[in-house]
This record gives sequence, C-alpha cells and structure tokens, in this order.
Amino acid sequence: MKTLLNAILLSTLPSFILVASGAETGSFRGPVGLQTYSLRNQIQQNGAKALDFVKEQGFKEVEIGLGPASHYGMTREELRDTLKKLGLTPIAALDSLDYLLNKTDEAVENAKFFGLQYVGVAWAPHKAPLDEAQTLKIAEDFNTAGKRLKEHGIQFFYHNHGFEFQPYKDGLTLFDLLMEKTDPELVKYEMDVMWAVFPGQDPVKLLKKYPNRWVLMHLKDLAKGVEGNLSGGTDVKNDVVLGSGQTDYPALLKAAQEIGIKHYFLEDESPDVLTQIPQSLKFLSTVKF
Repeated sequence: MKTLLNAILLSTLPSFILVASGAETGSFRGPVGLQTYSLRNQIQQNGAKALDFVKEQGFKEVEIGLGPASHYGMTREELRDTLKKLGLTPIAALDSLDYLLNKTDEAVENAKFFGLQYVGVAWAPHKAPLDEAQTLKIAEDFNTAGKRLKEHGIQFFYHNHGFEFQPYKDGLTLFDLLMEKTDPELVKYEMDVMWAVFPGQDPVKLLKKYPNRWVLMHLKDLAKGVEGNLSGGTDVKNDVVLGSGQTDYPALLKAAQEIGIKHYFLEDESPDVLTQIPQSLKFLSTVKF
C-alpha cells in the first residue's frame, strides 16, 4: 500500500520537481527553468495571468527579457511582482547587443531591479554570411559589454544562434574564433541546443571542447527530417517536444552535468507551446544515463 501511495504521489508532482530532485545517480537533475519568450503570445493576450502556467508546471526559475520592449506588454514592475507572487526567480535575461552597449546604465539598472545573475544577447548584428572581420568586431563588442556588466557584478553571456558556425580555417569555425577572441572571464556562453544542431554541429562535442565557457543552456529540439543551414532561422513549427527530435538528449544532458552547466531553461517557440512544455518536462523527468 505504501508503495502504491508513493507512486500516486510521484505521478501528481509537477515535472520540474522530479527533474530538479534527481534522486538517483545517472538521472538528469536540472534545475530547469522557463524562458518566458516561450509564452510571448500568451502574455501579450492575457498579461500576468499567462504566467500562472509557469507555476502550474512546477518551474521555479525563469529567463526573461531585460529591456521594456521585451516584457510583452507588461511593465517591469508588473513582471517583477508577478514573478515574486508566483515564486519564480529570474536568473538571466536577454536583450540586444545595441541595448547593452548604448544604454548600459539602463540595462544595469534593470538587471539589478530583477536581481539577475546573468545578462546576455542571443543575436549579434552582422551582414550574412558572417566573416572573420565581423566576428572580430563582435568579439570586441562582447568583451566591452562583459567588462561593463562585470563592474556591477553581472555576468555577460552569448547565446549561439547558428550563423556563427561558418567554416573558418584549419577545420575551425567562426564560432571557434569568437571563443578565442572573447575574454573567458568577461564572456560566458549559453548553448541553445537547437541552434547547435540546426547548423550541423554536435552539441556534446561543443560542450566538451569549451567546458569552462558554457554556463547556461536552452533546452530545445529540432524536428526529425529537417535539414539545417547557417541562416540562424527556421520555421517555429520545427521546434518540437524534447526527445522527439534530432538531439541525443541523454548524451547531451550527461555532458552538460559533467561540465557543470549552472541553469537550464526550456524554450519552446512552437504554436503548440502549451501542449509541448508539459510533454518536454515529462521527458526530462525520465532521462537517465
């Protein structure tokens, strides 16, 4: 009877709790938060009420947008207070490189307002295809942004988006050059799994190649049969439930835990986000390696 009751209790727990507990060795332990961009349409339509879904799924952490244009119609006060009410802790935020470089004081003030540990960018302005000269300029800008944020106790990071993997030389890519030219203390990285797989990279090898640079991770999966490229863009319908796409998630999560990823954020850009997020969390709760 006790075993049956325990089984029933576990089946009713939110997936995040199961993922975060990682009670047995060889299981994925998280912690898994949500990137609020996943609910951009819902927040625009329903405001703060849309964030109830985040709590209902058992999430405890979130990654948000930093500037006023990235709160999907909510004021920063509304967003902060709603997150606090729901027991959600903002860990990191994304915004444009232009915002961080040209409105640094405002960016820092917003980061402190939300109590953020990490602030980063998910896209580097460039003219496609990316080349060596542009990569060197991007690296310089990243170092500048990283230095300014570090002075305020905030860690800068870059979220790969796929276009950085243009071939460079000696078997390397421009992403390797970006790694080489950015200061390891000023510039950390957030791996977006789908935007590593889509341009044809092996995310496990990338983690192991730069174990001291990756600190955050976006958990996403690319639909089977989709052929990628170096554009950094694809139909949002190709964003599928974790474990149902092209990524070997057990191998990936094992490597991520081994190198010490600090925080994981589920991001789902698909039209079926409200259906897919619970399914992805259920998958994560079963991952063993």
